[in-house]
Amino acid sequence: MKIPKINLLVKILIAIGLGILAGQFFPIWLGRLFATFNAIFSQFLGFLIPLIILGFVAPAIADIGNKAGKMLIATAALAYVSTVFSGLMSFFVGDTFFPKLITPRALGEIAEGHDLIPYFTIEMPALFGVMSALVLAFMLGLALAYIHGNTLKTCLNEFRDIVALTITKVIIPLLPLYIFGIFLNMTVSGQVATVLAAFVKIILIIFAMHIFLLVLQYAIAGLVVKRNPFKLLYTMLPAYFTALGTQSSAATIPVTLRQAVKMGVSEDTAGFVIPLCATIHMSGSAMKIVACAVALMIMQAIPYDSGMFIGFICMIGISIIAAPGVPGGAIMASLGLLANMLNFTEADQALMIALYIAMDSFGTACNVTGDGFIALIINKCFSFKKTPTHDPLAVD
Repeated sequence: MKIPKINLLVKILIAIGLGILAGQFFPIWLGRLFATFNAIFSQFLGFLIPLIILGFVAPAIADIGNKAGKMLIATAALAYVSTVFSGLMSFFVGDTFFPKLITPRALGEIAEGHDLIPYFTIEMPALFGVMSALVLAFMLGLALAYIHGNTLKTCLNEFRDIVALTITKVIIPLLPLYIFGIFLNMTVSGQVATVLAAFVKIILIIFAMHIFLLVLQYAIAGLVVKRNPFKLLYTMLPAYFTALGTQSSAATIPVTLRQAVKMGVSEDTAGFVIPLCATIHMSGSAMKIVACAVALMIMQAIPYDSGMFIGFICMIGISIIAAPGVPGGAIMASLGLLANMLNFTEADQALMIALYIAMDSFGTACNVTGDGFIALIINKCFSFKKTPTHDPLAVD
């Protein structure tokens, strides 16, 4: 009998529960074995982060640059503005409400507590830094788009596939064990109750924010196309719920396309905008990453300011393009920026992964449903097909 496949979210939740349970009775020597695994895994993850950025961003920029046209530029610009706006909204909401809900407290090195010290570790220095990876990715992507080169582009595409395969076959399968080690140590250190209490509050606020964002997006689209925004949003609900189940923007594309056409978007426009936005429109992902980052910095009493986060948000809007094709790709592509721009430790990054994946389906659903809002506006600006006289989505 075939054993049913367990999705990543369930595995992470099981790992958190087992880590908390095991922390109650594991002897120190056994806990240190898991701390040793975590130390080695963290080193490998640090080595991989710049390669993830280079592998994802360079081919994506080259592909976008090769598709010249005003519609492409408008779609990419609107997707980026939407992603950055979502991140900024998330920051200001978090900065306003999180200090009232989360008690500032220096948790210290969560994954490297005094109780569970690794027996040994293996140093794996990255080949180059995160910013170097971003600059190189931009240079290669823009140059390939300009010269229309095929040889290097093929190499970059194959390199992207290698990085994606490493994430899918190595990082993701081992991630639950890594999270288990994190929560095992937090339980031994007596910090797990504080973290879990913060997690629940953060998740509730992020869920409320992503509902508000979708309503705002379709209110704007409704004004542009002169339609009832709530009817438009209702039409996109099948794509929303499909994304909740698949946790993949790419896997939801057929449903998103069908619903966009039902909203009145021409098939040509939908066929161009929806697949493109599945790659570059990451408003839900940016919202989660920023909110989680703010919460962790408050929880550890780490100072931050709006200038720091504005720069960070503008950068993640670029770094996470082309990441939706890989499970957890957006947070993986953001780890380098979290370390480089917000000074996150390996332990902080591990908590970010756990918290992000706990809400992965809602972020994906927000991304996918927001693609319809972009398709409506692009269709209005570039499609000259007249709207039917009896439009079921028109404002009554």
